[in-house]
Amino acid sequence: MNTFDLSVVLSGQYHDWLVSGFLLSVQLALISLAIALPLAIVIAVLRLAPYAALRGIAITYVESIRNVPLLAHMLFWYFGAPELLPAPIKSWIYEHNVEAVSAVIALVLYTAAYMSEDIRSGLRSIPKEQMEAGRTLGFGFLSTMRLVILPQSLRVTVPPLISQTLNLWKNTSIAMVIGVAEMMYQAQQVESSTFRGFESYAVTTAGYVVISIIITLLSALYQQRYPVRSV
Repeated sequence: MNTFDLSVVLSGQYHDWLVSGFLLSVQLALISLAIALPLAIVIAVLRLAPYAALRGIAITYVESIRNVPLLAHMLFWYFGAPELLPAPIKSWIYEHNVEAVSAVIALVLYTAAYMSEDIRSGLRSIPKEQMEAGRTLGFGFLSTMRLVILPQSLRVTVPPLISQTLNLWKNTSIAMVIGVAEMMYQAQQVESSTFRGFESYAVTTAGYVVISIIITLLSALYQQRYPVRSV
């Protein structure tokens, strides 16, 4: 009967596999966050645009993305989307880490849809008189949003965005289904090679918990320093 022994999975090539998977998971989260946040701001602003066509585009995006599981997004961008491309481009893509690129696209689109709703809620919490004041000063819709509304909504928007960042971090694990060698994928490889399932997944779980705690602490520190006040 096997006994608990972390040294088996924390030595040699197995240690390297787990570390590389952890680092790739962090990279996926950071890259996706860096792209998803600006996209979410754009979508949120479009939801409040004075033109129905723009609002319609934003609403269609949010609802179509949020009502499809992230797993389906992953599979579509890896298996489905490349099939629409010309053969030479398709071949080139599959030779250049298409798994990670597909995962980032899926994570970005999925996360941005949820973040945009949090940002929109923050924007709507600002009294409408602020928009009217900006327009009175001669600012257009976008200028008023950028200079007046967005800065004021930041404090009420950041806490839920941090929560979405936590969800994004955990969602990187789904990338394993398309062969991205992130943390869960590498844990599975280690388990298959060593038959040490408990140890492999215990280390992986610890990795997720550590980053999750860091994100949670950042959220707590932010809310302590900048408590949300009614506008």
